Amino acid sequence: MNATMAHNKAAMSTIDTLTRVNVTETSQAQLEQQVQAARLAQYRLAKSSVKQRLAAIRDVRNALFTGREAIIEQICLETGKCRTDAQLAEIMGVVDYADWLCAKGAGILADTKVATPISLLGKKSLVSHCPLGIVAVISPWNYPFHISFTTVLAALAAGNSVLLKPSEVTPLMGVVEDLLMAAPLFYDCVQVLYGSGDTAQRMIAMKPNKVMFTGSASTGKKILAQAAPLLIPVELELGGKDAMLVFEDVDLSRTVAGCLWGGLTNAGQSCTSVESVYIHASIYAAFVDKLKAELARLVQNNGDQGDADLGAITADFQRSIIDEQVKEAQALGADVFTANDIAHQAVIAKGEQSSQPVSPKSVSELAFYPPTLIEGASDDMSVMHSETFGPVMTLHAFDDERELIERCNASEFGLSASVWSKDLTRAKRVAKQLEVGAVSINNVMLTEGNPNLPFGGTKQSGFGRVKGSEGLLGMTYSKAILIDKQSKNIEANWYPYTRQKYQLFDKLMMAMYGTGLKRWLDFAKVGLKLESFSQKKRGE
Repeated sequence: MNATMAHNKAAMSTIDTLTRVNVTETSQAQLEQQVQAARLAQYRLAKSSVKQRLAAIRDVRNALFTGREAIIEQICLETGKCRTDAQLAEIMGVVDYADWLCAKGAGILADTKVATPISLLGKKSLVSHCPLGIVAVISPWNYPFHISFTTVLAALAAGNSVLLKPSEVTPLMGVVEDLLMAAPLFYDCVQVLYGSGDTAQRMIAMKPNKVMFTGSASTGKKILAQAAPLLIPVELELGGKDAMLVFEDVDLSRTVAGCLWGGLTNAGQSCTSVESVYIHASIYAAFVDKLKAELARLVQNNGDQGDADLGAITADFQRSIIDEQVKEAQALGADVFTANDIAHQAVIAKGEQSSQPVSPKSVSELAFYPPTLIEGASDDMSVMHSETFGPVMTLHAFDDERELIERCNASEFGLSASVWSKDLTRAKRVAKQLEVGAVSINNVMLTEGNPNLPFGGTKQSGFGRVKGSEGLLGMTYSKAILIDKQSKNIEANWYPYTRQKYQLFDKLMMAMYGTGLKRWLDFAKVGLKLESFSQKKRGE
């Protein structure tokens, strides 16, 4: 047995480090008490300045950075992630976003001066960005800290309080509350409601000012249906079926490495992980051969010290979904290759002895699912049209760029994609034609790495945006403000209406919306006459 296989088999014995947390449902009385506390806290927070709120976020960020190892440990225990996945995606991503908020937040949330038309000469206009009130955040189990906490920080920066309902699968009990103790300004501003979907439904019934949901499309539709009669705005970040488009001129080694990470990071439990890989026919065989060889080298483990590539499947029901999709594809004629099978065949080819590799079934029972490649998948298979949310990728050859774009856009999902080519003109052309919310060119899942960029999807992948200026402003409502001087003058458009004023307005419009330079002179003359006439009372 080679070293990689030995490591993979040994890793299977560490699943006892995965902790299943029993969560007590939040009672209705407790829910009402927490909502009331959040409302009172928001009234207080709204009186603070953006500068004060960002200073408090800096204190929370520092507490997170100092205590990151303990949080990583709890994340790994509850999710089964490998340690590096928890470090990079969950912790580094949040620290980076907090730094971005502290650097950019004040400018984004500041009042914005806008132009005032000549017809309103002498007046000033601006847009003020006001806190919504209470933002309800329903966060998922795949990135239980990153997704929930970045959303919480954005809401707080804008002056909102938060009702946070974490997944009952990965509640991370006490983590958010402990971190916020670093900032007295945020006292009571974030109320964590533990429980199942029932708690989330009762939370929405309390009429928060906005609902932010990340999760499945089916659950998102239920939330939307509940919120609609209450006229509560909702932002939905739902599933994806992300495609990777590989053209013939790529560097094979780098692109294969990107494919592996993009499809398997967090054990494939990411809405933006690569699920379908489209490879130009001229390099298909070489690409797939290298992909299989590199796949067999991966180390699957949890409870590690940073030396594993991917960890376990967090939710039991999700392992079942992955396994059902793969088995269906195999039954319908697709060719399925797991990392263990590939490694086993490589050992046999070298004439070495090897014990039987772990089968997908036995791996699934141990909360791991082996990295899996599928060739020959057809559109009628669920692995092609439903989100897999696991370490599984389908591989396809293509010849024509136009047909490839049409095939990708036929998907009911539209979250993100990646395009790989040395020809950046071609890559940008293709990227702009894909019906998705984000595209990485010659990289994968990288748009999420830039906090300046908005994140969100199209079609069944949801709507609304988080992160970037668009996401931060989504935590506010815009208030239009027009400023005029206090004087004794009567506005021209105020009463009384007279036939003479009507005729003057008609001349004014002719000057405003006509052509030629002379119209501006006419505008000035008519405007002065109209202004003078408007100061007269009816009959004068």
